[in-house]
Amino acid sequence: MKIRHFLQFKDFTRDEFEYVFARTRWIKAQFKSYQKYWPLNDRTLVMIFEKASTRTRLSFEAGMQQLGGAAIYLNTRDSQLGRGEPVEDAAQVISRMSDIVMIRTFEQEIIERFAANSRVPVINGLTNEYHPCQILADIYTYTEHRGDIQGKTVAWIGDANNMCNTWLQAAEVLDFKVHVSTPPGYGVNPELVGSIDPARCQVFADPLAACRGVDLVNTDVWTSMGFEAENEARKEAFANWCVDAEMMSVANPEALFMHCLPAHRGEEVTAAVIDGPQSVVWDEAENRLHVQKALMEDLVLGCVT
Repeated sequence: MKIRHFLQFKDFTRDEFEYVFARTRWIKAQFKSYQKYWPLNDRTLVMIFEKASTRTRLSFEAGMQQLGGAAIYLNTRDSQLGRGEPVEDAAQVISRMSDIVMIRTFEQEIIERFAANSRVPVINGLTNEYHPCQILADIYTYTEHRGDIQGKTVAWIGDANNMCNTWLQAAEVLDFKVHVSTPPGYGVNPELVGSIDPARCQVFADPLAACRGVDLVNTDVWTSMGFEAENEARKEAFANWCVDAEMMSVANPEALFMHCLPAHRGEEVTAAVIDGPQSVVWDEAENRLHVQKALMEDLVLGCVT
């Protein structure tokens, strides 16, 4: 079977995502009814972390165990990768001793090089440029609460970071629209998202205007990992990009609020919003577990009937 990787959201087609979402619903239902489902019995996931994590490690490690397999944690500081071993060499070795690999690292180039030399599927657990597993969980969460995201509008408020880049890719694949509002100097990088189709993306200088009439409001921390030196400058630049009750009030009355977490209440979002009735952040966090189980099953076994 041809090796498939999940390095960017655009790596899958709409049909492939619909299959993963269908499997997610079934796998989650099994989990909720305490039914054992071990399709990956005796399979091994290697998790390589160069960036710290709570949700990524927990969801992948627990998910692999719940599918009957084993998960091995590797931190680059504690492995030869942290001592200068070429990524290509590490990929050759690690992929001969495992069935699937998840990598959470800095540059997208690192994971692309690893995948090019891997004998098994590779999943992007996060890079500076993209975060496809999180958007996979976000979209699945939206469908659970509101149905198909096709034709809907998502507001992205804050930094045009890896999350924003991936939302824009997802809009192209799944046929919805994204309103992007960022402070000056923190806008979308065309080199990472390609040419922006106006039918899929609209840029707003005013974050309140970006939220008007949308079906989902989404944000992230102002300072992502690796940009800590810019923290004070970012706090000043992003002061007007805090998602608050006023922004939610101009959205669709049925609009949801999401945040990939961890969150800083009083910075990128107010406590009233993230802890309010429109927030689905805890469902969103849990669904990382379930969509990633479906993703791993699909990449290792192919379509399950």
